[in-house]
Amino acid sequence: MAADTLGVDRDVALLALPDAATMIDAWFAYIDREMAAALPPEKLGPMKVREKITALVETRLDLLAAHRETLRRALAILAMPQNVANGAKLGWRAADAMWRAAGDTATDYNHYTKRAMLGAVYAATMTVFLDDESEGQADTRAFLARRIAGIMAFEKAKGQFLARTSHRPSLSRFIGRLRYPAI
Repeated sequence: MAADTLGVDRDVALLALPDAATMIDAWFAYIDREMAAALPPEKLGPMKVREKITALVETRLDLLAAHRETLRRALAILAMPQNVANGAKLGWRAADAMWRAAGDTATDYNHYTKRAMLGAVYAATMTVFLDDESEGQADTRAFLARRIAGIMAFEKAKGQFLARTSHRPSLSRFIGRLRYPAI
């Protein structure tokens, strides 16, 4: 139907996008590019990390707002058993695109935990977004703010806990010193 609407030959369209999952992948890649173009590094630079992530998620939602029903159908297709792995890949790619746009350079376990947490927050926010009839998606934005505040509180508590436990004796550190003594 899309090819017919745009006046593109059906056979050519099938070569470019052979199935719905590939079409959704291309659409989400377009959203990633548009998000990055709307919020270049110089615009995000002076913001705090929390503000950057919020702005990036909200920008994605703004880009998708006019296509809410299309998004609903795309997510339904990605929820089908044969597309679940692809849906997870696309969710991870969206979270990765947002963190990279925010300037994240982590290469340790934080790289993965940040993306997993943002992916979960983004997925939950999308479910609220799909049914949000409030002015300017105010309910979705409030939901997103609460989720991000919850993650920030968790990260703060985790940081305080790790700071308290960093000077405790560690069996693994002791055994490591036995095997590789400091010179």
